[in-house]
Amino acid sequence: MRWIRAAGRCLLVLAVVMTGYVASGARADEGSAGGRGPLTLATAGDLTGYLGPLLQGWNRTHPGEKVTLVELPDSADETHAQMTTDLRGGDRSRFDVLNIDVAWTSEFAAAGWIRPLPRDRFPLKTFLPPVVDTATYDGQLYAVPYVTNAGLLLYRKDILAKEGVAPPRTWAELEHDAKTIAPEYGLGGYAGQFLPYEGLTVNAAEAVYSAGGTILGDEGARVTVNSDAARQGIGFLARGVREGWIPKQALTYKEEESKQAFQEGRLLFLRNWPYAYVAASAPGSKVAGRIGAVPLPGPDGPGTSVLGGSNLAVNSHARHPESAARLIAYLTSEGVQRQVLTRGALPPVRAALYDDPELVRQFPYLPTLRAAVLAAAPRPKSPRYDQVSLAVQAVVHDALTGRETPESAVRRLARELAAISHR
Repeated sequence: MRWIRAAGRCLLVLAVVMTGYVASGARADEGSAGGRGPLTLATAGDLTGYLGPLLQGWNRTHPGEKVTLVELPDSADETHAQMTTDLRGGDRSRFDVLNIDVAWTSEFAAAGWIRPLPRDRFPLKTFLPPVVDTATYDGQLYAVPYVTNAGLLLYRKDILAKEGVAPPRTWAELEHDAKTIAPEYGLGGYAGQFLPYEGLTVNAAEAVYSAGGTILGDEGARVTVNSDAARQGIGFLARGVREGWIPKQALTYKEEESKQAFQEGRLLFLRNWPYAYVAASAPGSKVAGRIGAVPLPGPDGPGTSVLGGSNLAVNSHARHPESAARLIAYLTSEGVQRQVLTRGALPPVRAALYDDPELVRQFPYLPTLRAAVLAAAPRPKSPRYDQVSLAVQAVVHDALTGRETPESAVRRLARELAAISHR
């Protein structure tokens, strides 16, 4: 019995020791998993092919933290669907770092899919001020701005110069020129991105914002779209389609289709992101050297663009969050941000680059873009943003196609958004 008791005591001691060993080993494993190691970066399709070479620079200097790039479809809606499907897998998720549309930050944060980030880890004060707000939810930083964007009005400066007309600053001027000048040259008047997808949400929001309205308030808790401003903004677009100075073909346009129509010389005016200016100015474009860019018009002067771009976030189940944070700091450093512009034709978030004389010579729209970004507004913030966007797309498309008047469309949209916010 004494031997049994002694053996029992030995086994108890051994069990305690082994428990401590296993626990310390688990903590070591957690420390390793929570420290540095290889990463996977998920992003929408890279239309300009700049990101792969950019990451090769990181991989050369960080051999123990190599990044594998996963390109999802270039459609925002399809990318969102694939990312959210993966993130719902929890610790089975394939992605460590997510390059997300700025409008998804609230949704991903509210769902617990991305982790909070320390503000003092990143040089947020060097960024253009409006972009930082897109990376926050409920007062907490959940992502880091990587690329910003604002819509611009591209126009045929050769034609306007021939007519002795300045670029339009108001909706009335845009409408007049699209109605009267464009037909003389066999062109469509004005187009944006009016297919029912995320681009239509952006175009509709810009029309509402430019008229002085909003869509949601209090991070999605309050519906504000039922207003005269919303009726005016959506009515402006619907009238353009009805009267023909917005071609019916524009109802099928996403970014690429509208860019193609403009650079092939089929449009007088186009609302698009700055990358379209770069593409239309490149060798091979039928309008190279004959285009200009100004801020989007509004009812009484310059309008309000939606703040576009993307943020970098860390998956809550990232294998190596320390490496993820280091990668984000690298991608938002000034040197890399310069390459984001020069290689990718994407607007950087670093404010100083917009004043760089060499970059302004290479990208003459930068001062206009800076002004547009500083005056831009984010898309409606909501933890159910995907549902909000789908409602906006469906209702506004019905208004553009004449199935519904702008007045009834706004009332319907208010009802649908109220139902979404109370789910």
